[in-house]
Amino acid sequence: MSRIEIIINKCTGCGVCIKSCPYGAITLVDSPHTLESGRTVKQVAVIDLNKCTYCGACVEACRYKAILLQKEEVYYDFKDYKNIWIYAEQRRSEIAPVVFELIAKGKELAEKLNCKVCSVLLGNKIKSLANELIYYGSDVVYVVDDPVLEEFLDEPYAEVLAWLIKEEKPEILLMGATNIGRSFASRVAAKVRTGLTADCTGLDVDLETRNLLQTRPAFGGNIMATILTPKHRPQMATVRHKVFKALPKDTTRRGEIIEKHFDFSKVKIRTKFLEFIKDTTAKVNLAEADIIVSGGRGLGGPEGFKLLEELADLLGGAVGASRAAVDAGWIPYSHQVGQTGRTVAPKLYIACGISGQIQHLVGMSSSEVIVAINKDPEAPMMKIATYSIEGDLYEIVPEIIKAVKAYKGIN
Repeated sequence: MSRIEIIINKCTGCGVCIKSCPYGAITLVDSPHTLESGRTVKQVAVIDLNKCTYCGACVEACRYKAILLQKEEVYYDFKDYKNIWIYAEQRRSEIAPVVFELIAKGKELAEKLNCKVCSVLLGNKIKSLANELIYYGSDVVYVVDDPVLEEFLDEPYAEVLAWLIKEEKPEILLMGATNIGRSFASRVAAKVRTGLTADCTGLDVDLETRNLLQTRPAFGGNIMATILTPKHRPQMATVRHKVFKALPKDTTRRGEIIEKHFDFSKVKIRTKFLEFIKDTTAKVNLAEADIIVSGGRGLGGPEGFKLLEELADLLGGAVGASRAAVDAGWIPYSHQVGQTGRTVAPKLYIACGISGQIQHLVGMSSSEVIVAINKDPEAPMMKIATYSIEGDLYEIVPEIIKAVKAYKGIN
C-alpha cells in the first residue's frame, strides 16, 4: 500500500501544501507543536486519506520537506497472457471485411511477438465460417455457437467475450470500429478491467515490453497520439475499416477450431431484437466502393450532389461528402468521409470542392489515386492529390461526365 504522512516537527503550518493539492485532501488544524529548530507553531497540516490519490504534488510543494510519501511498487505479471485475438464480427453469417484486415495486421504483430493469431467467432449456426477465417490467416478460431447469439445484442455478446478472455487470457484483442464493435467493446473492456483505445489508424508493438502501440487521431485530428496499456491485459483496440489490407485467401491453410460453450442462463438481457431493416438508399456501399466521388463546401448547395451522383453512377462508384456538406444538410450523414464519418480506401477518390482539412484526410488518405478539383491551388487536398485540377468544378465535372459518356458510347 502507498503511504503518506506529515512529519509534525517539520510542518510550519504555512498552508502551501493546501494550495498545491488538486483534490482538496489537505487542511490545517490547531495543534501547537515545536519544530526541530525549537520554534513553536500553532497549526499542522492533516491529510484526508479518503481523498488523497498519492499524486505527490504536496511533497514537491513543501519547502520544509515535512511530507513523506512512500509509493507501493507494483509488479505486473503477464506471463499467462499470450496470443493476439481478433473479434470476428459477423452479421447474418457474413463476416465483416474489417475482420480480414485485422487478421492480416495481427499476423504481422504476431510474427514480432512470436505468438499465434486467434479469431473469436460468436453467433448462431456459424461454425462453417471458421474455415474462412483460417484461409485468411487465423491459426486458431474459437467458436461459440448458440441460439442466444442469433442477433447481436450488447449484453450476451459482451458477457461471452469477457468470459472467453478470462478463460484463455489473450495478450491483445483487436476489434473493428464498426457499429457493433463500438457498441460493446467498451463493455468488454470494463468487465475484464482493462483499457480500450478506440478508432485506431496504426498499430505496432514494443518488443522489449510487449506493449501494443495504439495510434489514433486526437484533438480533432490535429495530432496523432500513440496510446499504451502497460499495466493491464489484454490490450484492447478498435480499428477502422480500410486502414490495413487483408491477405489473399489461401484455401490450403489449416488451423485449429475450438468450440466453446457458455451458460447464458444467468445473463440478464434487458434488450430485445425486433427487426432488421437493410439500408437500400445507397446504390454502392461507401466503405467498399472502389471509386468515390466526394463533394464539400465548394459545391455551394445540395444541388451540386446531383452532378456528383451522375458522375458516380457512370463510373460505378459511390458518393461521399465532407463534414461541412453533411452539417449543412446537403446530404445524409451516411455519406460522410473522415474522422467522424467513414474511413475509405478506394482505387480512385475524386474530391470536388473539398479543401482537405485533417479530419477529412484521415478518412481517405489511403486512396490509391486522388483527384482534387478546387479553385484554390493552396488547399491541402490539392497538395496531397495525385492529380490536381484548378478551376470551377461546375465547369470541370460536366466535361469529365461528357468524356466518360463518350468513352462508353453513351449519347
